[in-house]
Amino acid sequence: QVQLVESGGGLVQAGGSLSLSCAAAGRTFSNYAVAWFRQAPEKERVFVSAISRGGSGTYYADSVKGRFTVSRDNANSTVFLQMTNLKPEDTAVYYCAADMGPWGRTSPLQYNYWGQGTQVTVSS
Repeated sequence: QVQLVESGGGLVQAGGSLSLSCAAAGRTFSNYAVAWFRQAPEKERVFVSAISRGGSGTYYADSVKGRFTVSRDNANSTVFLQMTNLKPEDTAVYYCAADMGPWGRTSPLQYNYWGQGTQVTVSS
């Protein structure tokens, strides 16, 4: 098993930036594909970005492509999500998820391990 803890959320004005972190503990972190999801109030949890085990492969939802960057530091068991040019529609609870299956999957049902989430609020 792996335990995940997100941090870095907060309140930011439209056009601003935030950097989220997902710290992992437990099994060898490099064995896990990782993804970020977000969930706005009264909406489903949706895919944001994914990163391969070694970090060379990344994938983004169209809504964040060109604005968000995912990366990972396996030596420190951490995944990052750098968010720039934030928009009010980016407001949501952001979750990181991990799984030992293939990387790049976009359904939350395909991930077995989840953090508790961190709130991102973008004001207009």
